[in-house]
Amino acid sequence: MKILVVGGGGREHALAWKLKSSPLIKKVFCAPGNVGMMQHATCEDIAVDDLPGLVQFAKRQKIDLTIVGPEQPLVDGIVDLFEKHGLAIYGPNRAAAELEGSKAFTKNLLAKYGIPTADYRVFQNYDKAVAYINQLNRPAVIKADGLAAGKGVIVCTERAHMQNALQQMMQNKRFGHAGNRVVVEAYLQGEEVSLLGLSDGEHLMYLAPAQDHKRISDGDEGLNTGGMGAYAPTPFLDEAMIARIKREIMEPTIRAMASEGRPYKGVLYAGLMLTEQGPKVLEFNCRFGDPETQVILPVMTDDLLAAILAAQEGKLHEFERQETAGFAAGVVMASAGYPEKYQTGKVILGLNRTFESDVVIFHSGTRRQGNQIVTAGGRILTVTAKDDSLKGAIDKAYRTVGQITFEGAYYRKDIGAKGLRPGRP
Repeated sequence: MKILVVGGGGREHALAWKLKSSPLIKKVFCAPGNVGMMQHATCEDIAVDDLPGLVQFAKRQKIDLTIVGPEQPLVDGIVDLFEKHGLAIYGPNRAAAELEGSKAFTKNLLAKYGIPTADYRVFQNYDKAVAYINQLNRPAVIKADGLAAGKGVIVCTERAHMQNALQQMMQNKRFGHAGNRVVVEAYLQGEEVSLLGLSDGEHLMYLAPAQDHKRISDGDEGLNTGGMGAYAPTPFLDEAMIARIKREIMEPTIRAMASEGRPYKGVLYAGLMLTEQGPKVLEFNCRFGDPETQVILPVMTDDLLAAILAAQEGKLHEFERQETAGFAAGVVMASAGYPEKYQTGKVILGLNRTFESDVVIFHSGTRRQGNQIVTAGGRILTVTAKDDSLKGAIDKAYRTVGQITFEGAYYRKDIGAKGLRPGRP
């Protein structure tokens, strides 16, 4: 088969890397791809928002299946457009992708169907939102309703902080149109985890649970980012809790979307908080996570393409699963200043080294400049290592990070530390 992966970040690099190992694959294309993905795929300079260009390319190359990485083309209706042209594509259509495209839609859906989540209110009027937060006597989370590249969530402990967040989103348009409407929800305490499942519209096939590290600084301090690293699987998420999440959250959500006339076929990504009252939904995403994909796929022993084809055909319940193998830890190397202003064009040194076994460097914000690879974004690389133990994977990842450098390189030093806390398996 000839496969097209839409996107050009670390998540798409991981997808191309994993897909390339399938015996079903003849060739992998990526659009637009990146420098690292060229090892596994043929990259085409087509932007992820050039939907007509992607359709034309898929027709010209006789692509058998397109897999979409980022959320924006899904929310913009790339699946609807491909299917209109008779092209096979895996992902939710525009109506189903609203599960990520609008946080207000998701919160209202969860409330309607009794799926556990934090208490919330939705506002389109700034003054009404301010009046509401002035009545609160507890921490709150302010969320831009629309897409904001993972940065449109601000955790607030004080009322002045809440008002500033509302002002940044609703008046200063820090996140553009995404902040025209906001969700104000109760702050949840607990352990945050991510659980992803492939859906065929009725059934789900679950991938290894992972834990992302969204804040920029160690100890989960500072601004929210697109993700500074992750590990999988999560040792503290036992089979009983996973079964509860499936029973109370994942499966009811698939049924709810079907009941709403928005059948969900694609990757369902649940961002969850494990509270004292049980698991609750923080958010849903309509695609593979970044950087979770970079650690989930290395421990996945199944043929990813075969699983996606089963989902396409509505036969996930017939797919024979393999066991997850080992642990993987991924450390994101970012540009100084990220997630705000940062410089690009910094030469990356060390990529041509021979690293330890089971180490993969997934590229995100990179480009070629002459004979050198330079930085071209906020998040530059995800350094992923696999090992039989979580500690082994973390140590191997950080040893590798120590061999790669560029001016202003920044990374968290505590990726995976939560999984190593005493008393955990």
